[in-house]
Amino acid sequence: MKVNSEGVSSSRVYLPPSPSYASLLDFFVANFPHIAAAEWFVRFNEGLVMTTDGLPVKADDRYQPNTHLLYFRRLAREPEIPFEEQILYQDEHILVADKPHFLPVTPSGLYLHQTLLNRLKKKTGIPTLSPIHRIDRDTAGLVVFSVNPVERAPYQNLFRDRLVTKVYEVVAPYSQELLGRLPLTYCSRLEESEHFLQMREIAGEPNTQTHIELIEVEHPWAKYRLIPSSGKKHQLRCHLNALGIPIRHDQIYPTLTPYQEYDLDFSRPLQLLAKQIFFKDPITGADRSFMSQREISIT
Repeated sequence: MKVNSEGVSSSRVYLPPSPSYASLLDFFVANFPHIAAAEWFVRFNEGLVMTTDGLPVKADDRYQPNTHLLYFRRLAREPEIPFEEQILYQDEHILVADKPHFLPVTPSGLYLHQTLLNRLKKKTGIPTLSPIHRIDRDTAGLVVFSVNPVERAPYQNLFRDRLVTKVYEVVAPYSQELLGRLPLTYCSRLEESEHFLQMREIAGEPNTQTHIELIEVEHPWAKYRLIPSSGKKHQLRCHLNALGIPIRHDQIYPTLTPYQEYDLDFSRPLQLLAKQIFFKDPITGADRSFMSQREISIT
């Protein structure tokens, strides 16, 4: 893997002995049909396809089976996210970042440079950074990264084994009906819906659980503390929506709004914040505790 000056990591591809191709361009076009041939021409011409030693190759170079090549993604246009992340903690094992709203954690779709991972690689010069968990692009707050690839698995296993406590804060409608039930632990079964962006509750054995507490009230809004003990996609958003108090400025629940590609509305950030995280470090044995410096306002 190589990392360019913008913090973007390369991808690695194997050239098998069969089938054979007349040129490298033929191989890439055949194996990445979602990318146009013209785009591969540009990448070759810009030196974005290379040997594992970092030597650029050409589109019409002869196909060499049983070898590997590296290549970089390229985006003609990318949304600009005008908010800055903060590094709250860094040592030889982990890095803890405080992510702003709207910034994706890792590259996907329209986002490459404007991601937390690539910004941090560029800022720190550490090409091996890897997130050990994720939060949504719409969510602000804490994200923990592994620094050393050899140590990544023990940290990821903490989340797999539910040995991490995560505390979120949200702003959502105040509910007099719900007030008498708080604090409460809400459980349900969540599965993918017919639309890939949304999850839905179905009958069956619960696979999600969220503890919910009231922090403060400022009619018609309230601030809540959420402590999930499971980590399904959109769990917190789904649970509050099911309780009749969808998170303020949620563009997915209860109603899925059209996806904004480039002209983003930064005036309405989702009022969901990954505020705190606690775990015992599997490498050092130390008790780790981190708190976001960001705030969401109830007013």
